[in-house]
Amino acid sequence: MTVTTDFAILAPVPLEHLQSGKSIAEKEGFVAFGSRKWELFRKVDEMRDGAPVPVLIYPSHEDVPAGAEESGSGKHSKGMQHRPPTTGQYTSDNQGHWAVFWHVKGLFELPKGQQMPISAVQTVKGGWRKDAPPRGPELVAAPSIIEFPVFA
Repeated sequence: MTVTTDFAILAPVPLEHLQSGKSIAEKEGFVAFGSRKWELFRKVDEMRDGAPVPVLIYPSHEDVPAGAEESGSGKHSKGMQHRPPTTGQYTSDNQGHWAVFWHVKGLFELPKGQQMPISAVQTVKGGWRKDAPPRGPELVAAPSIIEFPVFA
């Protein structure tokens, strides 16, 4: 299986959830982050045609958690099994707040030589507009300097 490299997802996630989510991804196979942007993840599912999609996550620094599995109840179908443990301290995070949960395999920090400022990430048609800061997951062009591994 190959990774789609035409586009990627750029997403802010609170640092505490990135840190605690890494062990969940390793133990359970993936970590589930929540989002209210269910339309974006439907579009991603159509575009990816079954292929894995690269995800560029950066630590958000706001008090409001940012953000795929659609959620009619706002909860992940497997409860806390794939959720970062730190989300348990925020009542709404696991009790009806999110419209979709996006699953991330192989969560890791990029090597320093592949890290870049968000302003260097290119846009794609119908994706992120650089004139507005990302307020959740957005479609972007997959940076060519990053080697995206495939996690089966």
